[in-house]
Amino acid sequence: MTRADLRADCGNCFGLCCVALTFAKSADFAIDKAAGDPCPNLREDFGCGIHSKLRGKGFQGCTVYDCFGAGQKISRQAGTSWHEQPGQKMFEALPIMRQLHELLWYLAEALELEQAGPIHAQLLEATDRIEKLTLEPDVTNVDLPGEREQVNELLLQTSALVRGKQSKKKERRGADLFGAKLRGADLRQANLRGAYLIAADLREADLRQADLIGADLRDTRLEGADLTGALFLTQSQVNAARGDGATKLPAALNRPPHWA
Repeated sequence: MTRADLRADCGNCFGLCCVALTFAKSADFAIDKAAGDPCPNLREDFGCGIHSKLRGKGFQGCTVYDCFGAGQKISRQAGTSWHEQPGQKMFEALPIMRQLHELLWYLAEALELEQAGPIHAQLLEATDRIEKLTLEPDVTNVDLPGEREQVNELLLQTSALVRGKQSKKKERRGADLFGAKLRGADLRQANLRGAYLIAADLREADLRQADLIGADLRDTRLEGADLTGALFLTQSQVNAARGDGATKLPAALNRPPHWA
């Protein structure tokens, strides 16, 4: 599978995220919704009745969410929608399949990197194993923590091969950088895995080849920032941040329509 295969295709999904997931009334969701209950904005054809107005209507969380193509895969495997058959199995499978597809996204990216050549065989082996798991009749039986641990070790190795040895100043794994003033900072090849960058100011910052896996980018200012070649950045992270036309993104990611 390529990363193109791991993009959400809502037109070929039974609106699973609009039913399976829980909404808690907050800044991200205008209503409370229990898991298994269809969102009131979900149309009969599984489209969203307010898709072009989600943010204005208080559903910012919907514009951030990305299933990595898990929704259409489950829908395709099921054959018929939850209107025609009990949907509980599909709903339970969605969060598991999403995480498996997320692992495949990271592995596909690693396989594209020339510097990861020394572990190419291991990356291919892991990709093959995870792809087979996504085809299991019941993915809820998958040992997800075990799979994440194995893949994470390969991603750590990939990151080290790409970034090389860095100064302690750039080793910020898991750092609390909430609201940090980092405008124009040189963060090339920095380790920002799992860092809390909520509302941080990274305008015009240089984040080329920085490892951003799991970094919290909610409301992070990225206007004019350079994220060319940033490692393990996802569409969800980008959607949650604030950028503009001058923000440079990795080629595999799309510029969110709500960015200025």
